[in-house]
Amino acid sequence: MARNVTLDAATVAPPAPQRRRAPAWAWGSLLIAAAITAPLVAVILTAATVPGASFVHIATTTLPEMLRNSALLALLVALMAGSAGAISAWIVSTCEFRGRRMLEVALLLPMAMPAYLCGYVYTWLFDVAGPAQEAFRSLTGLRYGQYWVPEIRSLPGAALMLAMVLYPYVYLLCRAAFLQQSVCLLEASRTLGHGLPRTFLHVALPLARPALAAGIALALMETLADFGTVQHFGVRTFTTGIYEAWFGMDDRGAAAQLSVALLGCVFLLLGIERISRGGRRFHPTTTRHPPLRPVPLRGWKEAAAIVACGMPVLLGFGVPAGALAWLAATTGDPLAAERFLPFAINSLTLSGVTAAIAVLLAAAMAWAARMHPSPLRRAANRVAALGYALPGSVIAVGTLVPFGLFDNALDAWMRARFGVSTGLLLSGTMAALVFAYLVRFLAVALSAVESGLARLKPSFFAAARVLGRTPGQAVREVELPLARGALITAAVLVFVDTMKELPATLIVRPFDFDTLAVRIYNLASDERLAEASTASLLIVLVGLLPVIALTRAMRAPD
Repeated sequence: MARNVTLDAATVAPPAPQRRRAPAWAWGSLLIAAAITAPLVAVILTAATVPGASFVHIATTTLPEMLRNSALLALLVALMAGSAGAISAWIVSTCEFRGRRMLEVALLLPMAMPAYLCGYVYTWLFDVAGPAQEAFRSLTGLRYGQYWVPEIRSLPGAALMLAMVLYPYVYLLCRAAFLQQSVCLLEASRTLGHGLPRTFLHVALPLARPALAAGIALALMETLADFGTVQHFGVRTFTTGIYEAWFGMDDRGAAAQLSVALLGCVFLLLGIERISRGGRRFHPTTTRHPPLRPVPLRGWKEAAAIVACGMPVLLGFGVPAGALAWLAATTGDPLAAERFLPFAINSLTLSGVTAAIAVLLAAAMAWAARMHPSPLRRAANRVAALGYALPGSVIAVGTLVPFGLFDNALDAWMRARFGVSTGLLLSGTMAALVFAYLVRFLAVALSAVESGLARLKPSFFAAARVLGRTPGQAVREVELPLARGALITAAVLVFVDTMKELPATLIVRPFDFDTLAVRIYNLASDERLAEASTASLLIVLVGLLPVIALTRAMRAPD
């Protein structure tokens, strides 16, 4: 009898649910990830060839200098940007003083200022023939050589320029970490007799180490990827070496081998921090704690807090923006009416096209991972985000190598079969340039879209399905309108980053095709900053868009 019951139960048991097969578009994330990694693979394969005479010459002459300068530049930027970002974040998070609300927003303004613009402005201001030294000589009656001033065109000067515009990465992440820390630990430190400085050094900063490390890592990746600043300051780094190998020596193998060396430096920095962290955890053991109560500051302490938070804003945004505005108003670009408009149209077109494609690809990848989750799709999304860790010069080399091989192979085949030369179809075209931008900045769009989707409740999608909507209709009619803010944010971030990108643009751009960034670089390289100020101001104004969006998102209730 028992056996019959068992058979009956097996007979009436519901069948195992069939896993819904993913549609064809959901597999697109794998293709996108493969395309994004193609430049990296191309660089590695090209670098695996036997070193040529150019690379041997570089290795025996300038490579040690590149390695030393890159390491020292990264160290100085890490110290300066980490200190400025962490200290300012701690002050505005834990102290109450006049102007705090304004400063907590203003501390983000240097993000709108490309580092190479800062470098151009400060060299113009403080060079021998600059306004600062001329005013000093007129006031003191001294002649050049009778006084000493630090050389602005130097490695420390380049590090200072980079740190002044990159510290907001550290500031943003550290401020969020400080606001989320347990107030009980901070109050316990104060009860034991520690003031705010000792509490910051011994309690708050160690707990915020992951945020601090992440912010410094972002700053260092931007530092190692920089070209305009270090080239203008005469500092030889891997990025300038890649540019010289590609254009000066016409050796793509040497450029690829230098690119791999630069990638090794990037991943080495990230690996050292990860290993040094070990298995330690940095999160509080409880979330049940009262909100952080800022400590009122008065007298000299208030003045010190204002100076500590105001100086990064003044040096990283106020001085460069003011100088550019003055130059644009008094001199400006004399060819603005004739040639400035085409440069602006080129930049806006490239940025708009790249932003639109990046948002479409990021949305497809994010929704594919959300609706049809699998380890493979999650891994594909993470692989697609690798591009942001690659310097623009590396991506440029990785883009031109496979495109050049394809163009040459197609041209050879067409010549042999039909006697027709196809020339270069992809290399040196806008399509190649947009592809390089997508490899570099798709991670920015993907991160913004994924964070927006994470805030959507799954019940919205389920309710739409219960009401008879297909999965596509549920996404289009319910989730897409709710995620509109995240999509707009992703488009703005990619648009602005594309406007400012210089190394990839210089290497991949079509012949006689200039953007605002290239126009600024060409004029500033010829010491014509007054003429470059018009294009510079437009890039700065466009860069303020994401800063405005961040200021709205970062405000926390006091």
